[in-house]
Amino acid sequence: MAIRAIRGYRTVSKNAACVLAGSISWDIEAESLAEIFWLCQEEREVGRILSIVQIRRWRRAARDRDFDLWLGRLNESLVSVELLNAMRPVLREWVDRDSGALSYRLTQVLTGHGCFGQYLCDMARREQNTACHHCSDDRDTAQHTLFVCPAWSSQRAALQATIGPDITLPAIVRAMLDSQHYWRAVEAFAEVVMSSKEEAERRREAEALDPQRRPRRRPRARHGRDIPP
Repeated sequence: MAIRAIRGYRTVSKNAACVLAGSISWDIEAESLAEIFWLCQEEREVGRILSIVQIRRWRRAARDRDFDLWLGRLNESLVSVELLNAMRPVLREWVDRDSGALSYRLTQVLTGHGCFGQYLCDMARREQNTACHHCSDDRDTAQHTLFVCPAWSSQRAALQATIGPDITLPAIVRAMLDSQHYWRAVEAFAEVVMSSKEEAERRREAEALDPQRRPRRRPRARHGRDIPP
């Protein structure tokens, strides 16, 4: 469900998907709900009348423990490390935000699972190498697209003009939480850049399937007796 909520690829790790979806792992939440239930049962058995204030106090304490357990679990994760490192300091704020939805292409930029050479080669097995098709770099990742690739310099400049010069993943996540305007700026960058990368990928796939669409090679000059006088 978390994968569907964030509109992400199925290869996104469980921890990353749950964090982006703002969904605490069900086993952690179930344990807290059970604890509150038994606390209520104990109070009823001794004839005490439960107040809404007391129940809310238990729920707040249980939620605090939930986040502590969740953060501990995220600290042990060996995948999606860069994203989880960016999300941990603002996890509570991310989960409790009341605006901001993740789009398909924004999720690609945050997770690195999408139309990037490294993902297409190492995980999707649809490319022969990890090279960037838009510049000469031999490794195309979400970070390369954000920071380095000259093909997206104008989009990068527009993003930095809005949220500031720091466009590392932690800074981007922080900016998205600070302002809806910043959130939309990051989303706009992702939409423009990723849609262009996807269109380029579709053209490459079409050319691979249709030999007539492949660029023709110039014939090499032959040396020897076949050369006309």
